[in-house]
Amino acid sequence: VSCLCGPASCLLCGCCPSARNSTVSRLLFTFFLFLCTLVSIIMIIPGVEKELYKLPGFCEGSGSVLGVQVHADCSGFLGHKAVYRMGFAAASFFFLFAVIMVCVRSSKDPRAAVQNGFWFLKFLVLVGLTVGAFYIPDGSFTSVWFYFGVVGSFLFILIQLILLIDFAHSWSQLWLRNAGEGSAKGWYAALCAVTFIFYAASIVAIVLLYVYYTKPQGCTEGKVLISINLILCVIVSTMSILPKIQDAQPHSGLLQASLITLYTVFITWSALANVPNQDCNPTLLLRNSTGSAEAAQPLTTWWDAPSIVGLVIFILCTLFISIRSSDHAQVNKMMLTEESGAGASAGDAAAAESGVHHAYDNEQDGVTYSYSFFHLCLVLAALYIMMTLTNWYRPDESLQVLSSPWTAVWVKICSSWAGLLLYAWTLVAPLVLPDRDFS
Repeated sequence: VSCLCGPASCLLCGCCPSARNSTVSRLLFTFFLFLCTLVSIIMIIPGVEKELYKLPGFCEGSGSVLGVQVHADCSGFLGHKAVYRMGFAAASFFFLFAVIMVCVRSSKDPRAAVQNGFWFLKFLVLVGLTVGAFYIPDGSFTSVWFYFGVVGSFLFILIQLILLIDFAHSWSQLWLRNAGEGSAKGWYAALCAVTFIFYAASIVAIVLLYVYYTKPQGCTEGKVLISINLILCVIVSTMSILPKIQDAQPHSGLLQASLITLYTVFITWSALANVPNQDCNPTLLLRNSTGSAEAAQPLTTWWDAPSIVGLVIFILCTLFISIRSSDHAQVNKMMLTEESGAGASAGDAAAAESGVHHAYDNEQDGVTYSYSFFHLCLVLAALYIMMTLTNWYRPDESLQVLSSPWTAVWVKICSSWAGLLLYAWTLVAPLVLPDRDFS
């Protein structure tokens, strides 16, 4: 009991390598988020989805205890409803901690013990919120919570883009540094090969988008969106190798631009998969069917290609937030995380010398990351995965129609434009602000 309610160091039980208490706490909170994600995936599986029909008041035929319309046939939307409530519980859990941890400066603050300990009690709180979420009266909850998910997902996509841009710059700097220290030909060959693969994959993907998501006659919106993003990707790729940019940013190059281009193409693909037009969206019928011809198709299928790729990116970015600090001071300042190598104080040395495997407190002099900001990132991540698993589809209040609104399309497209703008800014910032250090 003391181990389950105590600090993170006790949970390790000597089985794991020595680690900072701050890192272990972030990993455990991330585990809670992944646990909620796993439960959501299980609930949206068609076989399990049918069992949700038995929940009191959750659908037609089980009464109107929770305010559900008696004549609403929501059997095809139970998985979506369950995922929305699971997302609400997870977001509420992390938002609660974001509020509690405001302005915590060091582990000497009594609230820091709540952040780094009492894990079994936290698990009980999460379970309680989940159970309570399933007793929320239907009404307009799902349609209103959809817009919370849209806003949160947009912000999390921006965080993903910031992390991707930072990763791209760090990757290029590392390989160029290795080229300068060792076999230059090998590293430059690897750099060129990866860049070529990224651009080749982007070109193939763009061609496929034109083939499958546009028609010779019609589908004007899809043609315009693909063309605009293609032009913007060409512009930022050209900018990355301009002589003035190279002088101000010696490490900038096509590797970063190719990675940003590939991610932009993925966001474009994900946006087109939400276009509410059967003629321009070949995957629409598999997830939004009201006709008898497709009535047997599972309406809540989420495991299409865009959603699977989005889930993988979500996992990687969330782990990035939990474990790694950036190599760039500007990113650490913006993300409110510790400097790379920061916190390697006496605790690190003592742990290395003693050889004892435990988590040690490295925040007695000051926290290494903002507790509140970390939890807010997890709130946005919970909303993003909620929208991903439901394919950004929204049941109406009568639970008769499962539609894909244009809102989802524009949110994703605008996020791709914001990402390209952010990357372009990292290229031109040293020229616009010559007095600042962008090394």
